[in-house]
This record gives sequence, C-alpha cells and structure tokens, in this order.
Amino acid sequence: MLASVVEDAAHFPGGFASGVASPASEADVAALIRDAAAVLPIGAQSSLTGGATPKGELVLSTARLNTIVLDGAEHVRVGAGVSLVDLDAALGASGRYYPPVPTFTGAFAGGIAATNAAGAATFKYGTTRDWVLGLTVVLANGDVLDVERGHTIADRDGSIEIVLCSGEMRTLRMPGYRMPAVPKLSAGYFAAPAMDLIDLFIGSEGTLGVITEVTLRVLPTRPAMCLAFVPFDDRPAALAFVTRMRNAARETWRTRDPRGIDVAAIEHMDARCLEVLREDGAGRAFGVRLPDRAAIALLVTIELDASMTSAQAFDEIGRGRDPGAPDTPLVRFCRALDEVGVLDSVEIAVPGDRAREQQLLALREAVPAGVNARVGRAKQQIDPRIAKTAADMIVPFERLDEMMTIYDEEFRRRGLDGAVWGHISDGNLHPNVIPRSMADVESGREAMLAFGREAIRLGGAPLAEHGVGRNAVKQQLLAELYGRHGIEEMRAIKRALDPEWKLAPGVLFQQR
Repeated sequence: MLASVVEDAAHFPGGFASGVASPASEADVAALIRDAAAVLPIGAQSSLTGGATPKGELVLSTARLNTIVLDGAEHVRVGAGVSLVDLDAALGASGRYYPPVPTFTGAFAGGIAATNAAGAATFKYGTTRDWVLGLTVVLANGDVLDVERGHTIADRDGSIEIVLCSGEMRTLRMPGYRMPAVPKLSAGYFAAPAMDLIDLFIGSEGTLGVITEVTLRVLPTRPAMCLAFVPFDDRPAALAFVTRMRNAARETWRTRDPRGIDVAAIEHMDARCLEVLREDGAGRAFGVRLPDRAAIALLVTIELDASMTSAQAFDEIGRGRDPGAPDTPLVRFCRALDEVGVLDSVEIAVPGDRAREQQLLALREAVPAGVNARVGRAKQQIDPRIAKTAADMIVPFERLDEMMTIYDEEFRRRGLDGAVWGHISDGNLHPNVIPRSMADVESGREAMLAFGREAIRLGGAPLAEHGVGRNAVKQQLLAELYGRHGIEEMRAIKRALDPEWKLAPGVLFQQR
C-alpha cells in the first residue's frame, strides 16, 4: 500500500510515508488529523507538481469519501474522493453536465477544488472556483468547517474571523497582493477585496484544511459537441483563426444567436508535438491524417443544440461550401475554415460519434504521453536523475504570439529539444523539454524560470492550472509573482489555521 502512494504524476523524487489512511467519513478524517503529527491529503495523485508526493507524512487518501448527492437540477454534492468520470456518469444519466473539467478526468473532486483546477473549456466556463458553491473542510485541529459561498466575506480591512469549536476565535488577514488578471490561475492563496472565505480554501493545495465534500454548480442540460482537428502550415494563420473563433464565440454568447459559433475550447499542438505523434504512429493508431507540412494543429470544440443529430451535422458540414446552405453554426464554421484554406484537411467528430470524438481526444493526449515516455526512456537509458521539465504558463491572449516566440527562441538558444502544447484559447501553454542528457534538464529548469519571468512581465502568470506543490522552480516563481511580502502574508494565514504546520508541510512554500 505504501509503495502505491510515494509519488504523484510528477514522479517527484524521494517520496516516503509514515503510513496510509483511507477514512470513510468526515469524523474519521477529523480524528486522524487530530492525532497525526503531519498529514498529506491526496486524491487521485494526478498532481504534476509533487504536491501529492509524501515526505514522511501520514498520507490521507480521500478515495473512500465517494458519495454523490444530486440535490437539484443545478447543483450536486460530492465527496472529495469522487472522480470526475464518476461524476459525469451520474450527471449524464439525467442529462446534466459539469463543464470545467481538467484534462485528466480521473481527478478527484477534492483535488480539483484544492488546486483550482482548470482545463480546455476554461475559455467558456472558467475554472473550478467559478463552480464551487460549498465546501466541508477539516482544519488542522480536527474542527469541521462548512463554508458556503456568499456567507463569509472579508471585512473592509481584509480580515475574516473564524470561531472554532472550543470558542476560540482565529482572525485571518487576507493577502494584499494583486493577482494577475488572467482566465486561470493556480498560484497560492486567493486574494481580492471583500473576498469570500470559500475562495481562500479553493486553490490552497491542502495546506489550510482537508476538503471532504464539495458542492458544485452544474448545468441542467448537456449540449451536443462537435470536435474538429485543424492543421495549419503557418502559425500566424492559426493564431488569426483562433482570434476569429474567440471573437465569434463571444459574440454568440452576447447575442444568444442560435446561428452563432459557440466555441467552448481550442487546444493546440506545435510542430514538435506533431513530430512526436508521427514518430509514435499515433496518427495511424487513431485514424487521423497528420500533414507533413503542418506547423501547428488546433483541436476546436464547438457546442451545439442538444437536439442536434449526427445526420444533421453531417448534412451541414457537407454543405459548408454551398452558398445556398442554411445559416447554421456548423455551416458558418466550415465557411470560416474554407476561407483560410484548411477545410479539406480538417478531421471532424460530429455529435453522437463518440468513437471519433475519443480518437481526436486520444490524439491530443498522445502528445504529453509521448513526451513523458521519452523522458522515462532517457531516465532509464541515460541518467537516472533525468526528470520531467515543463511549465504551465498563461499570458493575456493578445500577448500569446510574443510568448510563443519567446519559447521558440529560448529553446533554440539553449539547444534544447522542446515541445509546446496547451489551451491556446486561454493563452495557457505548456512548454516541455525532451531531454537527451542531465544537462538538458538543468538548462531546461533555467529556461522554465526565464519563461515564468517573461509571463509575469507580459501581465500573465507562471502558474496557471497545475498549482505549485513541492516543485522548487514553481515555488521560486510564486515568490517572484507576489514578492517576499506576499509569501509572508500566505505564511501568516497558514500559521493562523495550522500553527503546528501539520497539513501538507512544504507544499506551496517552506515553513521558515
């Protein structure tokens, strides 16, 4: 059992635990925390930051906190150990929908709240924070706190008072730093004027309390989905198309025009990513053509009326060049593709074609899988110290072209083999090093610091959706984002709620 929890998806080195506990109730969680010297709460251990890799703590698995209560048409209460796959199945039975899921749908509800997880559909739906209505949190002393959105707001001076079961009052002074104005952010404790207490716990990465239950807002109706794989020979043309789709979607949301193009997400893979797919035979495996000249490929998700059938979709797509075709979202989309000369290269999964949809999604996921496999082989065959070297950067979309050029030039200057993919509709990309030596890893870490500083300079953030965890580069970038005083403000909140530094010690920042 211990061997299965000593590292998370980041393969952070040196993991070890004093024990593993799997409580089945809120009361069990409280008892465990009261008695333990140090606790690391974990969910699916899908963290990419080392935040779910133990360093001698008691590992508290939330896997058995797996109840789902469908309270109403527009919200659901779930245990922290409910996976997003199971949540989707439960909601899907009644046609409901939770949209802002991260890429890994095996993630647990408690984990996505603890990291303010985000993913492809943030462009339309925002991050986890925007969908959390309530939390049940067990504090470091074993007290249970039920927090509902809108019930506890910071005073004018930024203070929030919490009364413990003993009657003792704890005063929390919210941080005074200004967070970057970007669509997604998983960068330490939330801060805003007149902020809600619930937002302090969302994104706190288990350092302030253990989340045992989450109440989420859901949509009462699941839309039909159309996915399109769109290769471009030229990156500027691809960026121009993304801009056009972003603008079209915003106009559709504003006017509620049923004929408008309703884009939920646009993913991207650069030329090196496409090479990885070709090298691994992923195009053939998933039945997708990968043009040799493509400099970049997009994966566009369009939402359609829930009543749309496969036959209707195929008919509209087939009439994309017909001037007499009805004015519908898919006809408009195909005309836009034709105007930029890529319609004949596009691969489309229409609503209802789950097999094709899964192929396109699997192709996108084959990129990080392929890069991770190369990292693993280098670790085995070249140097056991080799590790994944990657970043999670976001900049305002209007600065994205500049940031992509920075990635290209820094990788080229350092002689690194780099691949970049991510959520282009948000301006959130993931530069990755494909290492050929330990020197590449060391140079890559320096590159990630440089990228983070450039993201901050451009008005963005180096910590978009994966969090900070125990990653030394990410912790340094957190300090550069908010400054030394900002980190001290976070430490003050940590000390007020967890004076013994019991919960997730070393995550986000060190104790000193």
